[in-house]
Amino acid sequence: MRKLLVAIVVLAGFAGLVGVGALSVLLTAGRGAQSWGDCSASLGPWGDGKGRGERDAAALQQESVGIAQRIIEIGQQRGMSPRAMQIAIQAGKTESNLANLTHGDRDSLGIFQMRPSMGWGSVAQITDVNYQINKFYDTLLEVPGWEEMRPGAAAQRVERSAYPMRYHQWEPMAAHLVSTKGQVPGFSGCEDMASSNVLAGKAIDYADDQVGKPYVWGAAGPTAFDCSGLTQMAWKASGVDIPKYSQSQYTQGGAHIALEQAQPGDLVFWGHGREPAAIHHVALYLGNNEVLHAPQPGESVERTKMWDGGELLPTVVRPAADTPA
Repeated sequence: MRKLLVAIVVLAGFAGLVGVGALSVLLTAGRGAQSWGDCSASLGPWGDGKGRGERDAAALQQESVGIAQRIIEIGQQRGMSPRAMQIAIQAGKTESNLANLTHGDRDSLGIFQMRPSMGWGSVAQITDVNYQINKFYDTLLEVPGWEEMRPGAAAQRVERSAYPMRYHQWEPMAAHLVSTKGQVPGFSGCEDMASSNVLAGKAIDYADDQVGKPYVWGAAGPTAFDCSGLTQMAWKASGVDIPKYSQSQYTQGGAHIALEQAQPGDLVFWGHGREPAAIHHVALYLGNNEVLHAPQPGESVERTKMWDGGELLPTVVRPAADTPA
């Protein structure tokens, strides 16, 4: 476990990493968090780069564009909501890159990697584009409360994947396609989601209440915590589930945001050589260049200045809700 560095060394190293200008941004308090209600199809609910949805859509192969168009057309014919079309596109992009595959894991086939052995239909059916899309919509309609879920979470409920967080990646792209190909003006797919600042505030309040409790490796409360146990339970208190371990929180915990754009509640990571594969520590960013974390054995949960030491990753993770608050 690493040892905390003094604040002067910390700030100097951090400034060397992201630049004095970026550091001054992080030191500025009171920045408003991106609101789910303010997001747009081109930006996406994660706020992780203006135009990402449009760029991801532009990179699609012609077959994929055609399948996305067909998902929208069938959805419109059936009177499905724009949210349903977005969910189907995110699922198809994740499972097959929106291609009608004739292969997959075990007997998985088609756009959504449906399996004959799991009752999705015959081989002929689940390689027929129209059948697959209608079957996806039929199954989605059977998911309780799917309209209130984050689109990627609803896609997971249909697909039942072992990797549930991966569907979120294509949220901006799917919203952009529904807005443009489906001619749904201003559609973003996230109008009813809780604002990220409200969720982050709840996470920070929970973590604040744990200050002074001892670090115990592997602990996730209520009387002791390790670093990832604290961040996991803090976000759980706001209604957002993220994985337990720091490396999993980095890869599956939410949207990747540049460090200089960090907002209170974001997860900040340290790893040997600044490498994601070597992450060994995670903390909650508080603003004002401060973090709240469970440091190491022999120490307690605390607020402290953020340090670098050559290990601070240039990317933070912003968890997001699967359902409205």
